[in-house]
Amino acid sequence: MASLLVKARREGREIVRVTPQSAGWKYVGFAAYRLPRGETLALDADECEHCIVVLTGVVSVRSGEKVWREIGERASVFAPSSPYAVYLPCGCDATIVANSAAEVAIASAPATPGDLGPRLIEPASMRRSQRGQGLNERAICDILPQTEPAQALLVVEVLTPAGHSSSYPPHKHDRDNLPEESFLEETYFHRLNPAQGFAFQRVYTDDRSLDESMAVENNDVVLVPRGYHPVVVPYGYDSYYLNVMAGPTRHWSFKNDPVHEWMLKQPTRPAQR
Repeated sequence: MASLLVKARREGREIVRVTPQSAGWKYVGFAAYRLPRGETLALDADECEHCIVVLTGVVSVRSGEKVWREIGERASVFAPSSPYAVYLPCGCDATIVANSAAEVAIASAPATPGDLGPRLIEPASMRRSQRGQGLNERAICDILPQTEPAQALLVVEVLTPAGHSSSYPPHKHDRDNLPEESFLEETYFHRLNPAQGFAFQRVYTDDRSLDESMAVENNDVVLVPRGYHPVVVPYGYDSYYLNVMAGPTRHWSFKNDPVHEWMLKQPTRPAQR
């Protein structure tokens, strides 16, 4: 089996790119780009819906008769603020023009023509929250949650402080068994601050038929086709990741690893066995 770690390009316009074909799955596509000021990025109409996330800098986006001028305000994904985003339904093309040096991420998933139109998703509309406690605490920004209109895509940002764990206790969403669990493929687009840092991510199943542990560096992507997928961040480096999920049903319902679920139910560790 090919590695679940997709290494980023250190230079050039395309930072990293994942397609269903390259990942060997059906639903999630992801790409990230560096755009110098004045550069244009064209997004062709196809049989997918897309979510453009302005990671840093300022851009203008045109899709058909819709134009959103000079959106984006963050100098860093580690700023304590939400991004601007644009949702594009199936069959819509778009042109992105960088008004400053900018970075954009583009999430995609198969979709069919429907009643949804292109729309701007403003930072003020995004729910921000804290999850976990102690050294498991992290900050969440819901960019395109299941409560907002889309056909397949779910998009979320997570900021994890140095020395903390995240996506923890380990959880999975690889069975189409609602309401207990949903099947969702997922990508993790990682950033570290300072940028020379690294974090660790493990992807594993109960029977260990899949069990891969990875050191992820700035701009790398981790593929999660199935299984549990926790992240651990070393001391001295903060972690950011952008998650994209999609599957046959647009619903996020997960199962914790029962071996580690004790920490959600009691304040002390179980007796050693």
